[in-house]
Amino acid sequence: MPVTIQTLPAEVIDLIAAGEVIDSIAAAVRELVENSLDAGATRIVVSVWPEQWRVQVADNGTGMDLENLQQAASPHSTSKITAEADLYKIATLGFRGEALHSLAQLGCLEVLSRSNDLGLGDFSENRESAHTPAKSSFNKGGVENDRSGWRVVYNNAGVAVEVETAAIAPGTVVTVDNLFGNWPVRRSFLSPAQQMRSIQLTLQQIAICHPHVNWQLRQGNTPCLHVTPGSTAEQLLPQFVRGVRSSDLQYLKLDLPASPQNQKAANLLLEPQLVGATSKHNYQLPVASSQFPIPNSQCLELVIGLPDRCHRRRPDWVKVGVNRRVVRSPELEQTILSAFSRTCPRDRYPVCFVHLQISPSEIDWNRHPAKVEIYLHDPSFWQAQVSAAIDRALHLNDEVLPAAPIPDRVGQLLKASEQKSAYSVGISARQNIDGGEQEKAHKVGLMELRAIAQVHNTYIVAEHSSGMWLVEQHIAHERVLYEQLCAAWQLKSLEKPVILSQLSALQIENLSRLGLEVETFGEQLWAAREVPELLALRDDCADALFELSKVADLQAAQVAIACRSAMRNGTPLSLSQMQNLLDEWQQTRNPRTCPHGRPIYFALEESTLARIFRRSWVIGKSHGI
Repeated sequence: MPVTIQTLPAEVIDLIAAGEVIDSIAAAVRELVENSLDAGATRIVVSVWPEQWRVQVADNGTGMDLENLQQAASPHSTSKITAEADLYKIATLGFRGEALHSLAQLGCLEVLSRSNDLGLGDFSENRESAHTPAKSSFNKGGVENDRSGWRVVYNNAGVAVEVETAAIAPGTVVTVDNLFGNWPVRRSFLSPAQQMRSIQLTLQQIAICHPHVNWQLRQGNTPCLHVTPGSTAEQLLPQFVRGVRSSDLQYLKLDLPASPQNQKAANLLLEPQLVGATSKHNYQLPVASSQFPIPNSQCLELVIGLPDRCHRRRPDWVKVGVNRRVVRSPELEQTILSAFSRTCPRDRYPVCFVHLQISPSEIDWNRHPAKVEIYLHDPSFWQAQVSAAIDRALHLNDEVLPAAPIPDRVGQLLKASEQKSAYSVGISARQNIDGGEQEKAHKVGLMELRAIAQVHNTYIVAEHSSGMWLVEQHIAHERVLYEQLCAAWQLKSLEKPVILSQLSALQIENLSRLGLEVETFGEQLWAAREVPELLALRDDCADALFELSKVADLQAAQVAIACRSAMRNGTPLSLSQMQNLLDEWQQTRNPRTCPHGRPIYFALEESTLARIFRRSWVIGKSHGI
């Protein structure tokens, strides 16, 4: 059913947070792009002429008819909400009804649009500019038909003052010229280069929540950004973050329950009379589009940079998205940083994008005019969900370490030549094993990593169903001990106290924070009668306590104790000792790095080994292929 743009009632306008949200070209781009996404666009081209303060956004969305176009720039005119109740179940990116009206006030606004009657996302035209040739808008009698495109120019009050037909492909092109022409003070803050950088960052944040969209950014007629679409954000991050490859990332998607406090509200969202109200918007998006469904089930999408492979100097890629919009959420951002605690090197930060797709009843968007800050009902519940998801993604299991794919032809040849070999390849094994045996052979679990040798009394060589791993024994043991200390910080009483000397007042205070009380034992001497359990039997216990007196927090002390207590490189181990260490290490929460951020293992997958030794080429030749 077609939707209509209409002016909101006064009581609804009063409830919407007011504010001047368009304060730069980037803000104008953001508002226009969000309208394009609400219209179901799959291709969006943003062109900017910063010196002329001109911006154009062209999309292949559903477009608008003449009646809606004439109303589109009126103040508080929208088709996305109609009543006060709709403010509490927002399902679209834009809903305030002020973007086009504000742009009309701040510059010269022109909109070209043509409705699409082929259905959402079914577009064959490739619109590059505002005047791409289209089919004739008139029939034989010279009367305009329903497939006409329209060009409308608005005055600074948002009133349509020029209306004419236009040749345009289905979709919408919005052009704003002379932006801030009557507000010169706003033009003095950013140089053209800074503006383009700000626009690029804005588009990146929007694009990562909409990976299916093809994005282009141009400075004048010069392309400066092209985002290739993908199925998940995992495929977009390498296009944005320099030095990050797809193999450095881990993607995980989990279903989520409704929070306990909002279970009733989530059920109310599914009532038919409410769904139609929350799904309306400026560009006539159908009520339940296949691309942007109103979530009746909740999920969490997670993309993390594996801490042993990539990290950042700043926390600039710790991002949180909620219902297709990147938002600022200090609680969730701190949860992410805490979940990665002691996994990255010192003064480095993780790469992490968390996208919550949750019921609109769980969110209050009316906290910031630009909608960059939100309020989540029951935030502790969502913090727990995010923390659990990150823990799950960092584990070593079949969910996050799938067997490396091998081409069918190579797999068949390997099967023919190696079926009697003690070492089998994942695919060939899978083709010969049925039922539970098949699942067992393919699953990456604790018993799949088998210790077979020790190199230089330092590295454990482990066989895995998908290849072989090298594990450094010291830092693997350090990770095990560190997490044991975090789980249970235990002190042990000593029959004979440990004597410390030359302690400052600050060192005594640091020990006290750790629960290690010392008492005066003589001139410049102190006695410690309780020590951490791991240090109780060590000959260097006094040195260890002196080291602990120099750290100011418990976590740093736990790291120091784990490092000192872990088995040293150069220590010979039996096969059973190596296997026990591997089993304990795999069960840790963050098995990829030690508490200092060093990578613990190096994986050589079977596909890599086959490529190094050119096995597929040799087998192919031997079979005359």
